[in-house]
Amino acid sequence: MPMQYEYTAIPEAQVPRAANPVFQHLLDTYASETSKVISVWRQFKADDIAFKPAERSSSVLDIMKHQLLSERRFFAEFMGLPGEPEAAALLPQELTPAAFCRRNEELCRPRLERMAGRDEAWWLEVVPFFDVQRQRIWVFWRRVLHTAHHRTQLSVFLRFLGRSVPSNYGPTADVTWTGADPTRSVDAAQRK
Repeated sequence: MPMQYEYTAIPEAQVPRAANPVFQHLLDTYASETSKVISVWRQFKADDIAFKPAERSSSVLDIMKHQLLSERRFFAEFMGLPGEPEAAALLPQELTPAAFCRRNEELCRPRLERMAGRDEAWWLEVVPFFDVQRQRIWVFWRRVLHTAHHRTQLSVFLRFLGRSVPSNYGPTADVTWTGADPTRSVDAAQRK
């Protein structure tokens, strides 16, 4: 039985088709990763927004703000994707997990549309990235990894708060399903 997510912000059927099918995986991945982020954020309560597990850690609010702000920077500055909103318009008026979830989805959907029309030359063009030069497709994947890093941080925060951690790539201690087969042994890892 395939994995069923508790919540999907952007269903597969709503992901636009890439002008060049070879780049469809980028759109599918961005939509899926956005849904995964939102599924983690949805587990936080409004009272959790200031939580941080250590004095030097970022708070839940800090990480949610960083996600929206840094994602805009990646798409606008580094990738040069036109149509990004002004940075001052990114954060929700209400600083709650629910408002951040809505805003994340609102920002993702038009990006998908704008990325869908890009051709191979655009994706493979070398652009400035901080103090180096990289292809846009490389910058995109760096964004995905950056997002996964912060989603994992917040998943750990959920554990500290005694909350459930939703399934993103497979079962968790809180979510499993018939047919789930996590690789936890040498025997499982050596299957062909």
